[in-house]
Amino acid sequence: MEIMALPTLSDTTTTISLTFVLVDIFFGVTGLILILIFHGSGLNHMAMRFERLTKANLDRNQYDWIFFHFYVAFIIIALIHICEIFIWAAILFWLNLIPNGVNAILFAGSCYTTVGFISDILPYGWKTMAFFIAFSGLFSIAWTTSTMIGMTGLYRQAWNLKYLGRQK
Repeated sequence: MEIMALPTLSDTTTTISLTFVLVDIFFGVTGLILILIFHGSGLNHMAMRFERLTKANLDRNQYDWIFFHFYVAFIIIALIHICEIFIWAAILFWLNLIPNGVNAILFAGSCYTTVGFISDILPYGWKTMAFFIAFSGLFSIAWTTSTMIGMTGLYRQAWNLKYLGRQK
């Protein structure tokens, strides 16, 4: 089911109108903003939950619960990233840029992770969408990395208290 009639170009087109470029940029930036809001909301909720629960566990000397919350947080982080790939795939599918859902997921995942294991299958004139997907993935992964580094401090503190009997 096609929601809207979007501009398309043939592979032989040599010029692209400003309107076409603006439509491409609009959907790319909109997707980027949507992903970053989703990522920030999910990641910050998970990080605040982790900090609240682990500090309470630390006060009660419940170190195994801290380890448990740490690993659960990493699973949640992975699920957040997978959801973001699915959101990009839905956008590509909804815009009818990639009519096959599986190919949309594979392409979005390839761009998001910047691994590039899928060829560029976007229609001519929509090639910059790959850039917006990659940029959202790079930024989200960097954001996740900084959050994970912060979480590691509480994990290390619990590890030292449990196994070394000292606090660092």
